[in-house]
Amino acid sequence: MQGTVAAGAARQGHPRGLYLLFFTEMWERMSYYGMRGLLVLFLTSKVNGGFGWTTGEALSLYGTYTGLVYLTPIVGGFIADKFIGQRKAVVLGGTLMMIGHLVLALPNVTMFYAGLGFLIVGNGFFKPNISTMVGGLYAPGDGRRDGAFTIFYMGINLGAVLGNFICGTLGEKVGWHWGFGSAGVGMFLGLIAFLAFQKKLLGPVGLAPVKPSLEERASGTAEKKGFSRDEIDRIVVIFIIAIFVVAFWTGFEQAGGLMNLYTNEKVDRNMLGFEVPTTWFQNFNSAFIVLLAPVFAGLWGWLSARGKDPSIPVKMGMGLVFLSTGFLFMLGASNESAAAGKAAAYWVILAYLFHTMGELCLSPVGLSMVTKVAPQRIVSAMMGVWFLANAAANKLSGVIGAYSEKLGEFDVFLYITIGTGISGVILLVVAPILKRMMHGTDEVKPASPQGEQSSGGSVAAA
Repeated sequence: MQGTVAAGAARQGHPRGLYLLFFTEMWERMSYYGMRGLLVLFLTSKVNGGFGWTTGEALSLYGTYTGLVYLTPIVGGFIADKFIGQRKAVVLGGTLMMIGHLVLALPNVTMFYAGLGFLIVGNGFFKPNISTMVGGLYAPGDGRRDGAFTIFYMGINLGAVLGNFICGTLGEKVGWHWGFGSAGVGMFLGLIAFLAFQKKLLGPVGLAPVKPSLEERASGTAEKKGFSRDEIDRIVVIFIIAIFVVAFWTGFEQAGGLMNLYTNEKVDRNMLGFEVPTTWFQNFNSAFIVLLAPVFAGLWGWLSARGKDPSIPVKMGMGLVFLSTGFLFMLGASNESAAAGKAAAYWVILAYLFHTMGELCLSPVGLSMVTKVAPQRIVSAMMGVWFLANAAANKLSGVIGAYSEKLGEFDVFLYITIGTGISGVILLVVAPILKRMMHGTDEVKPASPQGEQSSGGSVAAA
């Protein structure tokens, strides 16, 4: 695989480039989640310049925005694969997002929509390509890859914690546009770090458009316009699993929409004599990620070393079951708030705990899967397709959340509990078929004792 870095495959650690990508993603996610946590609160607020929209209107825009954010990575991944390479795409996307957040800080309706446009396009370049570069740090079959994506995922959620604390607090306590502007500052910090250390820490990874691997050149598939039968099977697997991922994120993304509004209006947020800001509740998910990600990364590595690592579809089916379990606690919260006016905060916190466990089974594993299973010459584009599932789910999340005005929160949470639970069971049942269709690309291979070049990958010092 051209440009793949084994990075000391015989070692137990990870290449230093992983931590640069971790840090860059952390600041980008600080900006994204900080803004996302404020969005529906700003749209429904009637004070301090808020738009004063209804819940349905706010959740509809929320779904459209977050859906488009995950739709544009298809184009951004294709452009990176064919023309500019992943690194240039990351820099371009980060710059556009920084501009978008700063434009949102201007108290003007036209500027608000313009800012959303910059964010949507910028994310299309940034999101698929920084994720693909994580996979590019590892040779095919390197057992550390799933763990690396779990570590990378910690960066995402550290950023979310920072975003909800910094942007959320400024937005709720000082002014909405101060919160939006601080998100732009976070993106600026991520860009500076990436530009300063990319040459030293990333080597050739992501520097140029993807070229055919040694295996593709040797087999002649590099010259073909189409794909081999095995490659088609692998692409089909990504699309099939993406359907189940839509079900997961449709439920999970209620965190920034319906669950956010529910927490704001119907949860007792007083703790130790202090009313906790609504945006801070989303930090429970991020905090649980940071606490549990090393546990899950270690678990996958431990099982992998013993040949007992669950297959990718099994892990993701478990993720859906965990998510469904989390919504059982939201049913408990809905019952309590209906009876007593306010629900205890622990219901929402427990929901976030199980949602986090589901997320760790599904999301970093899915990112890792795309870099393993997708044909290398279209890997960034396929990462964009993977995010297409997020696009559809985010829009559906807003649509379904908006039904709470007619049905009530309990019924919406109940339908999500049932839907995600059934989806998880189905995925566990078909998991053996999907694993066969991956044709061994998901298998972990023992590292060379000398850490030499493997399958066309070049070795770089960690």
